Amino acid sequence: MPSTTPPTRPRPNGRSPRPADSPTEPQADLITLGRRVRHFRTARGLTLDALGEAVGTAPSLLSMIENGRREPRLSLLQQLAQALDVSLTELLTDEPPSRRAALEIALDRAQRGPLFAGLGLPPVKASQKLPLPVLENLVGLHAELQRRATEAVATPEEARRANTELRLERQARDNYYPEIEALAEEMARKAGYTVGALTHRTVARMAEQLGFTIWHVDDLPHSTRTVTDLENGRIYLPPASIPGGHGLRSLALQAIAHRVLGHERPRSYAEFLRQRVEITYFAACCLIPQSAAVDFLERRKREKDLAVEDFRDAFGVTHEAAAQRFTNLATVHLGIPVHFLRVGDDGALFRGYENDGLPLPADVAGAIEGQMVCRKWAVREAFTRRDRAQESYQYTDTPAGTFWCSTQTGTTTTGQFSIAVGVPFASAKWFRGRDTTVRRQSTCPDESCCRRPAAEAAARWEDASWPSARMHQHVLSALPSGAFPGVDATEVYAFLAKHAPSSDR
Repeated sequence: MPSTTPPTRPRPNGRSPRPADSPTEPQADLITLGRRVRHFRTARGLTLDALGEAVGTAPSLLSMIENGRREPRLSLLQQLAQALDVSLTELLTDEPPSRRAALEIALDRAQRGPLFAGLGLPPVKASQKLPLPVLENLVGLHAELQRRATEAVATPEEARRANTELRLERQARDNYYPEIEALAEEMARKAGYTVGALTHRTVARMAEQLGFTIWHVDDLPHSTRTVTDLENGRIYLPPASIPGGHGLRSLALQAIAHRVLGHERPRSYAEFLRQRVEITYFAACCLIPQSAAVDFLERRKREKDLAVEDFRDAFGVTHEAAAQRFTNLATVHLGIPVHFLRVGDDGALFRGYENDGLPLPADVAGAIEGQMVCRKWAVREAFTRRDRAQESYQYTDTPAGTFWCSTQTGTTTTGQFSIAVGVPFASAKWFRGRDTTVRRQSTCPDESCCRRPAAEAAARWEDASWPSARMHQHVLSALPSGAFPGVDATEVYAFLAKHAPSSDR
């Protein structure tokens, strides 16, 4: 049965909607309306008492109208327009009547908002007695508060929440994205891939499928890893002679992935992070195509000789890339739950994933980045070993069960790191290194496990020492902002103009 209730529209003062055909249908923002009434009243030299007498209304009601706190009925608006010698349309115009009035309106609106309410401060009345410079400063301060609140979507806390959501999503789907797998496999095969490592030439052919050519330049903007010229069909990469050519293939494939996956400019930091996860996944699928990888892994599982180092060498990628790619395929195709960790030499977790129940350290919000890993875990024990050229193996007893891990260490310009891939005890039988006798016991997050010093040591040194802490600079760093966080757009546009075909300059 059709409704007979008139359609509604939101009211400007935030109260319940009213029927569109109600008597007060001509409507302007109540704060602006109030300031226009006050403007025309003072311009006519009328007091509130005099105007109230002229329209037959109490001065207190007129004061509430002028302050935007009462919505007048149409009949009263018509009387006010007549008494002030203006048309009803002029009275209801949305434009503030003067610059001061605009500032008063802006201050009034800001002080009615939730951001100001959260400060717990008394409001400042925007009266005629308030000096104009003070009014301008207050409005400017509120505008800056609003700007900073808007940018809060890119705070480290928001980034950590977004990272946590992505990690839990990956965990729920066993870190496997079948749609991306299919796209990557199709493109690689079409470009000529058959078996083994993906060549640079094959990557170039994949770019050509999309109408792009790869250009190696030595002046890539310092804030970028790659730059894609959409207009001229160019993907700019660092020089081909850069050490670690495996990285160049991955960078090119990540640039290609944005086009294949139909990415648009990220509208939030969370969307930027999601795109980064997707392009990294696409690149891994191309460098280690699913069909060839699964065939390799299934054969090694039957032989009970699974090893990340062999997986790495078979496809010519870094140990970390092989380890992460293993997590994509191990559960879905091999039936093996798994975990992956990358830890710095200070013990802080840089990147992690698990769907096997390993209790990753996390803060109260569930974020794992930057959390300290137990000293007994293999990923930290590896730093104490003399021979680090090959993988090391360890069993670790935890409150969640016993886990087996293979660990490989490495070095970057910022220090050492270790990569661990591990599985529950029952799945260790499929891996090389399962016969290791190295075993540790961890009771973390119980602080007595490895975080709390021994009572004797604390008694001896607590009051006799004063260490000077090393400042972690990233703690004080602002989170990158912009459509592409951390990218210097001015530098990028100058770079594109420099390298564009001469006809486009």
